[in-house]
Amino acid sequence: MPFALYLLGLAVFAQGTSEFMLAGLVPDIARDLGVSVPTAGTLTSAFAVGMVVGAPAAALLGRRRPSRQSLLVFLGVFLAAHVVGALTSDFSVLLATRVVAALANAGFLAVGLTAATGMVAPDAKGRATAVLLGGTTLACVAGVPAGAALGQLLGWRSAFWAVALVSAPALVAIARSVPRGPAAGGPVPGAGTELRALRRPRLLWVLGLAALVNGATFCTFTYLAPLVTEVCGLGAGWVPGVLALFGAGAFAGVTAAGRLADRGVRPVLPLAGVALLAGWAALALAAGRPGVAVALVPVLGLLAFGVGSTLVTRVLYEAADVPFLGGAFATSALNVGAALGPVLGGFALDGGLGQRSPVWVSALLVSVAGLVARCRPRRPERPV
Repeated sequence: MPFALYLLGLAVFAQGTSEFMLAGLVPDIARDLGVSVPTAGTLTSAFAVGMVVGAPAAALLGRRRPSRQSLLVFLGVFLAAHVVGALTSDFSVLLATRVVAALANAGFLAVGLTAATGMVAPDAKGRATAVLLGGTTLACVAGVPAGAALGQLLGWRSAFWAVALVSAPALVAIARSVPRGPAAGGPVPGAGTELRALRRPRLLWVLGLAALVNGATFCTFTYLAPLVTEVCGLGAGWVPGVLALFGAGAFAGVTAAGRLADRGVRPVLPLAGVALLAGWAALALAAGRPGVAVALVPVLGLLAFGVGSTLVTRVLYEAADVPFLGGAFATSALNVGAALGPVLGGFALDGGLGQRSPVWVSALLVSVAGLVARCRPRRPERPV
């Protein structure tokens, strides 16, 4: 894999830390800014909505610009948004910074995915995707627990400052190492041509599956901290470690999925989907038993991100002839789920269904994904 891919992964690490770190900071933000926990949880949904809107918009705007230039602009805006977020005392301003950061993150990831797959052979898209998304899972392993620990020691604002500091060297590294050329070689397809790809039933089907699976992941992940402290009965000091376990499983899942997706191992996806459904249900039932619940967390990280990463790779293969919007479609699908999951989990909490209810919602979303998976559109398959 080209070295520049790993530099893109460093930037994605900073961005993934920002997106996921709220799982360990939501209670503190709620207390500090005087809002409820479900209201603070909307910060995750706001970020995801910005990602959904920003990915295709940014990809269209940057179609004729060098990929390095676009990546630098998006990462610079992302850094600035975190500085403002760290300084504000107003929840509405913090919410706005999350949307701005998300728009920038979306543009970066959409261009980055396209640039990454353009740097490798046509049959290595899965491995290139795994390198990029590996930054996200490493954020779960190291960045998110570190953010949670910083939040507990120095306040939630310190985590925002840390993301800004990590983004700065990534900005310099990308300026020096990422190729100057466009995100994809050859003639630039018209915007209408690329957007018309969304009419394809097979592409829409894969996008829907990706959104549902990621919605399930974020539904529980956003409210994992209160589940650990209030249902498992563990102290707040356990939260960073539990988040790290989830991230370690996620990293393993993305790494394995990147190789399997390129090899076209078809039975893996349905089997992993069934295992994921069973895992969410098991966590909901066993949440009151700390040992069992903690043991399930890395398994669920592996399954959730393994299935999600596989679906992202399938989106990129399905959209191989629309190089500028392929990454945007995948980014938007993931973040439709990331927006939907915390909102549904918040509804369940506000409805008095208890701290386990987001996990049951995750199981429900994976069940719906299983039903959708059975309705695969019939047409000649692309090699996946």
